[in-house]
Amino acid sequence: MRLPGPVRKVQRMPQGGMDIRAWMRRMPYGRRLRFPARSVRAPFCPPEDWHEPTGKPGYRIIVQPPGPGYRHVVTPEEIRQRLAMLPAALVQPLEVVQLSRLTRKKRSFPCYGMQWGKAIYLYPMEEDLVEVFPKPPKPAQWNEARMFGGRWEQDGTTWRLIWTEESIKDFYLNNILIHELGHLLDERNTRWRDRERFAEWFAIRWGYLPTQPQRQKRLAALAQGS
Repeated sequence: MRLPGPVRKVQRMPQGGMDIRAWMRRMPYGRRLRFPARSVRAPFCPPEDWHEPTGKPGYRIIVQPPGPGYRHVVTPEEIRQRLAMLPAALVQPLEVVQLSRLTRKKRSFPCYGMQWGKAIYLYPMEEDLVEVFPKPPKPAQWNEARMFGGRWEQDGTTWRLIWTEESIKDFYLNNILIHELGHLLDERNTRWRDRERFAEWFAIRWGYLPTQPQRQKRLAALAQGS
């Protein structure tokens, strides 16, 4: 299977002669912010742990404690099952999937997921699966959540995004995980907007559309029960 753009060699960590922070900033990355997102020109915000690419076949899954008041919404087995549904060529470059802790820094700039180097980072959700926002969602954010079964509710000036166990797993496994994998595979685009456009297309093509029949049945059953 051919992917858009040329394949470049993995950048190795410098042995000397370059500031490590400068080198790490050059590594391609992508992140999926929770709403409301800051400016697209927000400063680089790396995850807590850097996993140097090894070039070895296969990937490993690391599970960290999610943090007080939060929980991981997918399991390592669910991640492996979902990635096994993809063509092997798409998963081959992946080396690490990390279910990350939510630190104080990340609470001030929360992400659903992030890609950095050859690793994907998935971040935990609130224990009650309810996200609270001070501003109304934009149309794209409203529609995306509803595509996977998220439900928006307004309470005065506050907005809540309410998930069920099934809908949040769908959102993470068939959107966030695949979106970040798209970032990892995108070795052609360098501008943020172009990389995001590719990752969004990739998530629809390989995440949303192949699982839409099961999703339609689930959402139809919910509509009948409401």
